[in-house]
Amino acid sequence: MRLSTQMTDISLFDYDLPEELIAQYPAENRDASRLLVLNRATGETADRHFSDLPEYLREGDVLVLNDSRVIRARLIGEKEGTGARIEIFLVKRCEAELGEEVWEALARPAKRLSPGDRIFFSGEGAPGASRPTMHAEVLSKSEDGFVLVRFDYRGMFEKTLERLGHIPLPPYIRREDDATDAIRYQTVYASEPGSAAAPTAGLHFTEEKIAPAKKKA
Repeated sequence: MRLSTQMTDISLFDYDLPEELIAQYPAENRDASRLLVLNRATGETADRHFSDLPEYLREGDVLVLNDSRVIRARLIGEKEGTGARIEIFLVKRCEAELGEEVWEALARPAKRLSPGDRIFFSGEGAPGASRPTMHAEVLSKSEDGFVLVRFDYRGMFEKTLERLGHIPLPPYIRREDDATDAIRYQTVYASEPGSAAAPTAGLHFTEEKIAPAKKKA
């Protein structure tokens, strides 16, 4: 197979989006979000709402739903010895066994970390505590901010994440996550845990809108 050497000018995708037009909280009703409809035959566009989507589906259309469930992939802890605030963003599970898991993750600030460093999560798990909740040891580090970390914990890893982790909000959301985000940044049909980011196109579906869409698909 021969790979194309033609490069895409990514500046073609640049556009101005004023900060004040970026909603920091989702619409009160999932399907009240705006929907831009393009008529491929005429090129005309129409401003509608997501609740209007079933009108545009025809019998036999394929509707693909990503049923992955977002995990609390953002962990904030303290580096052993210095107390420096370290953020670990889980990307990919590499190994798993009882009481220990190895993950590929993004670290911030990565420059503060070296192989062998340990990060403790939660006040209970601060360095020197007799019964730490969970800590991570840096196994390796790359120049692009990725680290390989091994977690040592008690109980079930998923439940520990639920207690200590944060919902990973998109970078354009300039606030900390809160209790409502655990619901609104999940699709209503999410079932399989493992995503580090919400499948945002599906966040606007409601149970009421999925039913007529499935009938047409």
